[in-house]
Amino acid sequence: MNFQGWEWIILLVALLLLFGAKKLPELARSLGASSKEFKKGLEDGARDGDAEKVAEADASTEDS
Repeated sequence: MNFQGWEWIILLVALLLLFGAKKLPELARSLGASSKEFKKGLEDGARDGDAEKVAEADASTEDS
């Protein structure tokens, strides 16, 4: 879904009408913080998964 310029304007006006001018910056900050936490969680999960694979590989070589 590729938005063009006028579609962004309509979306921003609709958001402004729904939430008001004072609430929008707070919502944007909250969305940004949530996105940052989500990405951090994905990175931590990937690191934990890599550590588990290394531990399993070490355990299998020790058993041999």
